[in-house]
Amino acid sequence: MSWLNRVRNAIASVTQSVTAKDTPDNLWHKCPGCGQMIFTKEYEENLSVCPSCDHHGRIGARTRFRQIFDEGRFTLLPPPKVPEDPLRFRDSKRYADRLKAARASTNEPDALLNARGAIGGLDAIVGVQDFAFMGGSMGVGVGEAFIAGIHAAIAERLPYIVFTASGGARMQEGILSLMQMPRMTVAVAELKEAGLPYIVVLTDPTSGGVMASYALIGDVHLAEPKATLAFTGRRVIENTIREKLPEGFQTSEYLLEHGMLDMIVERKELPATLARLLAYLAPVKAAA
Repeated sequence: MSWLNRVRNAIASVTQSVTAKDTPDNLWHKCPGCGQMIFTKEYEENLSVCPSCDHHGRIGARTRFRQIFDEGRFTLLPPPKVPEDPLRFRDSKRYADRLKAARASTNEPDALLNARGAIGGLDAIVGVQDFAFMGGSMGVGVGEAFIAGIHAAIAERLPYIVFTASGGARMQEGILSLMQMPRMTVAVAELKEAGLPYIVVLTDPTSGGVMASYALIGDVHLAEPKATLAFTGRRVIENTIREKLPEGFQTSEYLLEHGMLDMIVERKELPATLARLLAYLAPVKAAA
């Protein structure tokens, strides 16, 4: 056997020994904003924000809690128990199967989690919607979790902060999903009657019934940069009014310019900004 054949065979042997499972499939992250390939570790260390174009990626509830609470420490509030698949809904799949798949992929019971922790040394209850769970859709589980978070805040005399990320109402629950809008609005009114702050942080994307209810009735409205914030899709609006919408319509920057937001905050600045707001707005507790 010639030396060339020996080298060729050696290379082939090494190549065959490297299987798919030996090569990490999550080593790189492709930014949806600019298409840049980023090392996943670098991306996560930068709080899931692209270092090239500042695109703020979507993150889950527990990751959000670790980012905003002091030293990443928090206590999860127990999720409320709600009837599952109350309408026995089925489209291309059974709703029960969709729930099972969403829970398997996210390891969460539903699209909104609450946690208690300190931000800048000040305690707060924080609710976070996870777009990865059926598009963060608002069903009975989300409504009950939101109301439970507010009731916990009232009971402990704490502010309530919610991070929204949703495509709107959960169609598989029909009218039961839409009923959450007034229920959650009433809960916010109870929080305000108790003299406690309600702060909303809108993240990409927030739309539909969520945008039309509890996402825009806060005492203060923050948003992450370049987030899509809308009641309905751009194409639907253009087809309805038969006009071309302005560039940048339905973004954080457009809403800020037109008075619907108080400020746009970079993800790395959110803990400090929230701490400053809590220092201004949170009630001072009497010494024991």
